[in-house]
Amino acid sequence: MSAILLDGESLAKKIKEELKREIKDFKSRGKSLTLVAIQVGENPASRVYINQQKKACEEMGLIYNLKELPQSTTELELIDVVESLNKDTSVTGIILQMPLPSGINPRNVQIKIAPEKDVEGLNPYNMGLLVYGKQRVAPCTAMGAVELLKSSGVELKGKEVVIVGHSEIVGKPIALLMLQSLFESPTPTVCHIATRDLSFHTKRADILFVAVGKPSLIKGDMLKKDSIVIDIGINRIPVLNEKGEKVIDEKTGKPKMKTVGDVEFEKAKEICSYISPVPGGVGPLTVTMLIKNTVECAKWQGK
Repeated sequence: MSAILLDGESLAKKIKEELKREIKDFKSRGKSLTLVAIQVGENPASRVYINQQKKACEEMGLIYNLKELPQSTTELELIDVVESLNKDTSVTGIILQMPLPSGINPRNVQIKIAPEKDVEGLNPYNMGLLVYGKQRVAPCTAMGAVELLKSSGVELKGKEVVIVGHSEIVGKPIALLMLQSLFESPTPTVCHIATRDLSFHTKRADILFVAVGKPSLIKGDMLKKDSIVIDIGINRIPVLNEKGEKVIDEKTGKPKMKTVGDVEFEKAKEICSYISPVPGGVGPLTVTMLIKNTVECAKWQGK
């Protein structure tokens, strides 16, 4: 029996409807919500995410401003821009687009974003609140992944949760979000590049989160029967024909590409009880959580 697909598109739509009502209430009181994105230099991948952010904000009734800075911008100059936005009462939230030029340390800049305008939840103050289980905002992709898991309706108490990937924007915050309740939490294990026997851990996982960025890292035989798999990876790989050859696009002359996750989906879906597809799983929820964090920041600021 094939696994039930966890539909991120439908869940994102439901959450957006709730957020629209809150945003409408702000507007009825003459309050506008403005999200400012800072882009340093030009990066095609970042541009895709910027377009998604802009579209989502316009759909939800938020003002979206993109502040573009030259590639030559120094770390101190970028911090000056951030601090000016902190002081600007018309700005509700600030997001720092990645990647930054090699001469800028992202952490040095992120720490300067005011906690109450930190829509990505990466300021150390907000990370500290997450450790205490009293967060107001949290990293967007991690929030989206956990919301998608909860949409399954499966009780989490006592479950074995394995998280593959320990980044500060996904893996680590997911582990902390899993530990929010004193008596109802699952038991998380975090795996990473130094983990000796990955399949030992994944085979005992009732719930598996994967966020590495490596296609087919998790094979079907690495999964526990009837487990829940949340695939957060996003990878672009060539489309192959029956002979295993790359399919060439007649118009461009280049190989056709498709988006896949970190899990061997076709085999995994025959083993799991629930699985998130890529695309259409966690992805739609990431930008939705960005909007949710922006609304929460507005409340925090007393707007």
